[in-house]
Amino acid sequence: MNNRLYYGDNLDILRNREYFPDECVDLIYLDPPFNSNRDHNVLFKSESGTDSEAQITAFEDTWHWGETAESTYRDLIISAPAKVSMAIEALLNLIDRNQMMAYLVMMAARLVELDRVLKQTGSLYLHCDPTASHYLKILLDAIFDPRNFKNELIWKRTSAHSDARRYGSVHDILLFYTKSEEFTWNEIYTEYDEEYKKRFRHKDSDERLWTDGDLTAKGLSGGGYTYTYKGVSSLWRVPLESMKRLDEENRLHFTSAGGIRIKRYLDELPGIPAQDVITDIFPINSQAKERLGYPTQKPEALLERIILASSDEGDIVLDPFCGCGTTCAAAHKLNRRWIGIDITHLSIALQKYRLQDMFELVSGRDYSVIGEPRALDGARELARDSANEGRYQFEWWALSLAGAKPVGGRAGSRKGKKGADKGIDGIINFFEQDDKGKARARRVIAQVKSGKVSVKDIRELKSAVDSEKAAIGLFITLELPTQQMVKEALEAGFYESDFWQRRYRRLQIVTVGDLLGGASPDMPPQHGTHQKAERYSPTSMDSTGKSQQGLL
Repeated sequence: MNNRLYYGDNLDILRNREYFPDECVDLIYLDPPFNSNRDHNVLFKSESGTDSEAQITAFEDTWHWGETAESTYRDLIISAPAKVSMAIEALLNLIDRNQMMAYLVMMAARLVELDRVLKQTGSLYLHCDPTASHYLKILLDAIFDPRNFKNELIWKRTSAHSDARRYGSVHDILLFYTKSEEFTWNEIYTEYDEEYKKRFRHKDSDERLWTDGDLTAKGLSGGGYTYTYKGVSSLWRVPLESMKRLDEENRLHFTSAGGIRIKRYLDELPGIPAQDVITDIFPINSQAKERLGYPTQKPEALLERIILASSDEGDIVLDPFCGCGTTCAAAHKLNRRWIGIDITHLSIALQKYRLQDMFELVSGRDYSVIGEPRALDGARELARDSANEGRYQFEWWALSLAGAKPVGGRAGSRKGKKGADKGIDGIINFFEQDDKGKARARRVIAQVKSGKVSVKDIRELKSAVDSEKAAIGLFITLELPTQQMVKEALEAGFYESDFWQRRYRRLQIVTVGDLLGGASPDMPPQHGTHQKAERYSPTSMDSTGKSQQGLL
């Protein structure tokens, strides 16, 4: 199974046996959307079953009880394994038909499928918060069996702060389950804290730090070895031959009191075994190099720890709510295969940019994207899909073909921002140099149209280019432009680039068909469209000269 991204509802995709046969995945990480910032009571407010299905929008951080939730609930009662049906029925009786129950029903259906696709040696990590973790644990117990629960990991996701009339909420929860007792496990070690390092107060001539440890076997079960070494008699933990070898290697410490102890060097110890409270991995702040502007983005180090602990090189890692692609990026870094699923073209576009920036991976060459339109018929179908916010989905997808960053779209949302966009749907940034040799940022602004177009659209684009002082205006259209539109664009003249010693059409019209055929905007090179992911180097070194790959 090669690396791939899927666009669409992860439940439909997971149920497709051609995409996901039984037991085909080694590790699953999922961070499903949930609004932990809402008033907790609102989540339990009873809802009628007549809410518009458009309200049940993945990645809007809230799911409502509507037709899909009701239908999924009934399907679980009828078709799910008996324990799952019983758990869902009990939860409904406990908390009623509300936003929380809709969330749990939708999650239960997906967790049943994730259990099906997970190998017997596989593991699942469910990232959540304390608002719903206890309910999700009940579902996971019913699906995976309580005996396969391994840990409730606590990750400190933010620094201390004040919450009104309660203790400060600073942590997320990761529920760790396995498919069986034969699961993959690699011990992970973390660095010693400074307090522990103070124990290593001795130093050899080569500057290596060490502390001493007991070599006697007194009080230990199993006995030891009785002999005299360099005038010291005792019951020792090691035989005489080993004692001599340790002495030759300068690993013995002869105390002033006449005893013999063993030297334990700090640089030879693996570290502290990773614990279920994670305080050494920090959230992504505004200055972090890996920050992409995605609201629920998790640090790569967190995913790297999970992937290293619960998979081996070459294994398949699945993230069914992959957002901006942190799981896929971390898996690729660690030589695992990966699969991501997302329900927005905006997130798929972000992941494509990230994979390009970090690893120079190209969609269609290095990995597959399934669910995106590949021809004009598919593009038109996407644009007409009003129930799925087709206007914005089409816009984001079309912008990604041109390498443009959407303006007004909220990462993780299936809805765009209406109005107040000054006639701009997307931007592409590039740099020129001024007379003093300093870099100067310039922009290409893009507009996308999926319906009927006219010369009025080109005039509006020209007005936006002028008002925004942009270098180039790009008009992306699903339908063919009229001759009058082409003429209007030609009359706009050129953008002159002294640095690149070239001129570029100031207004450019490109059809979706052109983009599908490999066309791209005619503009200066070295352009960027978004917050770029840092280029990954597998041989990057830390300050001590050691490779950082795999170190957490």
